[in-house]
Amino acid sequence: MENILVSACLLGENCKYNGKNNLNAKVVELKKKFSIIPVCPEVMGGLPTPRVPSEIQGDRVINKEGKDVTEEYNRGALLALELAKKHNCKIAILKEKSPSCGSKFIYDGTFTGAKILDSGVTTKLLRLNGILVYSEDEIDKLIK
Repeated sequence: MENILVSACLLGENCKYNGKNNLNAKVVELKKKFSIIPVCPEVMGGLPTPRVPSEIQGDRVINKEGKDVTEEYNRGALLALELAKKHNCKIAILKEKSPSCGSKFIYDGTFTGAKILDSGVTTKLLRLNGILVYSEDEIDKLIK
């Protein structure tokens, strides 16, 4: 059975910035076809749950209080990549709009809810290393 890396919040783990999760039934269904490797790069990088929300601003990740948390995001991305390599994951399903995991859209850095076409820190690193990254909205592609 093929291993895929999956955002832990999509599996129901309470690791979101607000202490909640993004449980997604379609993602959970993937357990029938794949071996799931859960990951939360933000927590792996040393950030607590709950935590102050963060957004990418230029080449930095800044939380809503103005604190630079780029180091934690980069550390979490590296650890997620190591986990993907350890388990020979060629595919990842990550949470859209997240500054770590967004695959097509992220928030624009203004904390207003506006989105832009871009990818999160972890997604960019995984893709640079040949891992295909999809959002939870693209599950149907994998189920087929």
